[in-house]
Amino acid sequence: MPRKFLKRIMPDHKTMCEHPHLQKFGQRLTEPKLWHLNRRSVAGGLALGLFIGFMPILGQMFVAAALAILLRVNLPVSVMAVWISNPITIAPLYFFVYKVGAWILQIPVEKHDFSLTWEWLSSEFITIWQPFLLGSLICGLIAALLGVLGTRLVWRLVVIRNWLKRKKKNTTK
Repeated sequence: MPRKFLKRIMPDHKTMCEHPHLQKFGQRLTEPKLWHLNRRSVAGGLALGLFIGFMPILGQMFVAAALAILLRVNLPVSVMAVWISNPITIAPLYFFVYKVGAWILQIPVEKHDFSLTWEWLSSEFITIWQPFLLGSLICGLIAALLGVLGTRLVWRLVVIRNWLKRKKKNTTK
């Protein structure tokens, strides 16, 4: 991951710390590790955000931000990665998660008519919660692992490419 590209798209940490809503966190947001762009911090933030993005919880961005502060990984990357589950992708994502959980538990995937009512939650959700939560956990862990490995690999390849370019440029002079 080129550091210049990430610096261009990420917010400035001083501006973020001065934001009125974020001043509640006080000195915790000024921790340099939360904003530092290195391979380990970005990979950790991406893994955290992807894992939380697969979890069926409310306030995923706040949970990812709190855990990024606690684990001292890149805060903006972890919050942005949570958006893997957004209003457009959440239905197919959660259906896939349910299918993965049902496959692991060897439960047949049943067709459920979804309606956002208390009756549906009390009758239908009781039959799908185990494969759904297991699938969320497994898919979240796999996405986090792939995020870490992919980030570290791409980062390393970009660094090697830049190093070889500099070496070639210095030898031609």
